[in-house]
Amino acid sequence: MARCTVERLMTELGLEGVIRGRRRRTTVPEPSAPRPPDLVDRDFTASRPDQLWVADMTYVRTWTGWVYMAFVLEVFSRTIVGWQVATHMRTELPLDALEMALWRRRIKKGSGLIHHSDRGSQYVSIRYTDRLAGIGAAASVGSVADSYDNAMAEALNGTFKAELIEMQGPWRDFDQVERAIFQWVTWYNEERLHSALDYVSPAEYERDWWRQQGTTPQSA
Repeated sequence: MARCTVERLMTELGLEGVIRGRRRRTTVPEPSAPRPPDLVDRDFTASRPDQLWVADMTYVRTWTGWVYMAFVLEVFSRTIVGWQVATHMRTELPLDALEMALWRRRIKKGSGLIHHSDRGSQYVSIRYTDRLAGIGAAASVGSVADSYDNAMAEALNGTFKAELIEMQGPWRDFDQVERAIFQWVTWYNEERLHSALDYVSPAEYERDWWRQQGTTPQSA
């Protein structure tokens, strides 16, 4: 079949070929850094809010270059409690997402929080681990190059890519991505129904839990 015929038929049917970009690495292990233990052991469950957080980074390709984002997910209610976007993968990126999560959830020492991530150099850096230690959170790290050890965070990245990045792309620049992520996170937390939460949103699931406890949420 002639190439022009293929082009015409694909256009009429609304089809396009898959464009494969160069894969980006967001997780670079740091062999010399002290490695915290794996306190989760692939058991991504929690009995209360802010008992366990999982964190990870991912990326988006835009017309003007790569954009990276870091998420912090609260395991009990599946709420995205912290996120940040940048044009680099330095420690500041996940650290800013962590700071947002700590501020929004008003985490204090003695909260019993476990923070779980992969063994990326950003997450085992001195600055990141010192910040966790400063608020009394227990750092937990999975093994190298094993997505199952951080499966819930990986799943969030997959949902983010499928529901936002692949559906609304291609993306022009950093500003467009940042605005879209803000809107998507708000929708994800407040409106998106989650099968693991009996088909209510993370925000509603958490409100119901606090109501059953006879108290009010501590988050901002």
